[in-house]
Amino acid sequence: MRDIVYPPVIGLVKTGFKVLDLGITMVGTEHIPTTGGAVLAVNHISYVDFVIGGYGAQPSKRLVRFMAKEVLFRNRYSGPLMRSLHHIPVDRGAGAASYRQAVRYLRDGELVGVFPEATISRSFELKDFKSGAVRMAAEAGVPVIPMILWGTQRMMTKDHPRDFSRHQKVSITVGEPMHVAPEDDALEATAELRATMAGMLDRTISSYAEKPAGAWWLPASYGGSAPTPAEADRLDAEELRERAAKRRK
Repeated sequence: MRDIVYPPVIGLVKTGFKVLDLGITMVGTEHIPTTGGAVLAVNHISYVDFVIGGYGAQPSKRLVRFMAKEVLFRNRYSGPLMRSLHHIPVDRGAGAASYRQAVRYLRDGELVGVFPEATISRSFELKDFKSGAVRMAAEAGVPVIPMILWGTQRMMTKDHPRDFSRHQKVSITVGEPMHVAPEDDALEATAELRATMAGMLDRTISSYAEKPAGAWWLPASYGGSAPTPAEADRLDAEELRERAAKRRK
């Protein structure tokens, strides 16, 4: 797969990180293989998770092909960029084509990035996982590599103004590869993946340099003022109803 645009984009991103003096702590990046296909399962707390998650694969000199909402590919600005980076459009109403494309990429030795929660978590804790990540890994015969991002929600997330001020801190934690066989139960494997990533998230938050009581970007279970998972689910439901009403109009 030819990558003409991806390398200069990475260069621009790294320059941006330097300008922002972004403090990035990376742990476990040696678990990302330098060759061969793998599913990179990433938690989702921010609109910049694509950028930071892709950066986490740089120590292994890998490029990540993220599965993303197809609306991004239809946009006049983001569409050409997403296609040039060989990301995978996902139509939630007809996901079979994107699933097949992801499996094909994996079999061709690509690193495919997946957000198993499918949408940003307003609670900043893990939402329920979709089973697609483990199913495509099993079908392609490749491992699932869990990745946890933390701190990205402070930059750009739902319900809060964006903040790209300097000296912010971001953590990237990569776990050991998880192997799923075609005969394994996909729901059980998904539950195992979620439990693994929940433990990784807890360790990442616990080791994060800042945990101010009442902070909006800190989960309620850690003393922050972010919505609880139940409150977040209610807000998600309201958002979906509002979108449906706009479509009807």
